[in-house]
Amino acid sequence: MNRRALVHLIPIYLAGLTPLLRQLAAHIAQVLGTPVTILPLRFDPENAFDPSRGQYNSTLLLSHLLAEGSATGARILGVAGVDLFIPILTYVFGEAQLGGQVAVVSTYRLDNSLYGLPPNQDLLLARMLKESTHELGHTYGLIHCDAPDCVMHASTYVEDIDLKSARFCQRCQKSVRVR
Repeated sequence: MNRRALVHLIPIYLAGLTPLLRQLAAHIAQVLGTPVTILPLRFDPENAFDPSRGQYNSTLLLSHLLAEGSATGARILGVAGVDLFIPILTYVFGEAQLGGQVAVVSTYRLDNSLYGLPPNQDLLLARMLKESTHELGHTYGLIHCDAPDCVMHASTYVEDIDLKSARFCQRCQKSVRVR
């Protein structure tokens, strides 16, 4: 079976961002050369909420997403509108199973409004495309890349995302193709 056969997007608390989800699906289909579908959420994401932090544990969301899609063989990308964290970091833009089937990304810290700036839907979309491609790259086994313009370059701050491309460098693209 082709490991790039299908990607499912699952919205998690993403009210009002349906156009963004559709554009994201088209981008992923183009970059990975694979069909992309949007599926409804079928689990309660509140199980991943940590009230002491006021955030959602992205690792727990990954486990729920894996349960959703483990039988299909497709990659699953959860697209969340809430703040994500892992216990050792204050926040994350997303998380993925390295070489696995599932990833999750969040629009929360990609939105200019969080930083006291005017909303910018074009910039939000650009950041979302980059982070989604980045996390899906991890599911293909890609690690962080040293090339500063590669989508697989690590991003600690939102400004780091703005500096990189929405595409894989040649080396990373080649690795995705041979899998």
